[in-house]
Amino acid sequence: MTAPVFDLTQGHGPLVVSMPHCGTELSPGLAERLTPDALTLSDTDWHIPRLYDFAGGPSGAGPSRTGLGATLLSARFSRYVVDLNRPPDGASLYPGQATTGLCPDTLFDGRPLYRDGQAPDAAEIAARVETYWRPYHDALAAELERVKARHGFALLYDAHSIRSHMPRLFEGRLPDLNLGTARGTSAAPDLIARIRSVMETASAAEGLSCVTDGRFVGGHITRHYGRPAEGVHAFQMELTQDRYMDEDGPPFAYRPDRADRLRRVLTPLLESLAGWRP
Repeated sequence: MTAPVFDLTQGHGPLVVSMPHCGTELSPGLAERLTPDALTLSDTDWHIPRLYDFAGGPSGAGPSRTGLGATLLSARFSRYVVDLNRPPDGASLYPGQATTGLCPDTLFDGRPLYRDGQAPDAAEIAARVETYWRPYHDALAAELERVKARHGFALLYDAHSIRSHMPRLFEGRLPDLNLGTARGTSAAPDLIARIRSVMETASAAEGLSCVTDGRFVGGHITRHYGRPAEGVHAFQMELTQDRYMDEDGPPFAYRPDRADRLRRVLTPLLESLAGWRP
């Protein structure tokens, strides 16, 4: 494997933005094994790098009009290859609830991902972990250590999105912004309160709904790296896709008219996060 599995832009600030589900590339030979439904890559976190492009930039001393100085790490390969927000042993993050696994064999709506007899076996799953999962996590861990060494602490924001209605995974319509803090354990209490307040105020001003630790409390990345006692504070944000794009089918077009409204919530939220000091 010589192709890079992620894109990395290093910033000077304490904030690291992780985008583990925005990738659309497939591993060699995988496309021929997937169902026609799966080949649309419908479960991708579409356009997340574009939505958060304001977070990067050359700022070296806190937020500025040229960006927040955040480090940006984004996956290049699809979650259908391996899910970077699952633990490497495949343990369920939501026991008793419908979800998808480390190397999923179904789409979010339950339809099969693979053609008959084409799902990966244990050896292939282990190889995918080593080839695609581990390099991303090695890079994420290294960036958190780098910014922590520079600032004395690190802030991790794990950026996600999902269709607004997904009956197999949750009832009714998901709130527009879903902040996850591993039930209050992945960041300092005052930082959680700060970010939650900014989210709620900005969302109300834009007529958007939000929740903290609702259906999504944070996946493996938030739970594993969020260690406030060790100076690493982590959040997950799950957004509903209809607030910034056409979510119902290909080509899953980005909608600037919708996205601008959402960005008016995300911008002060990340500004507040990047500006926090312990």
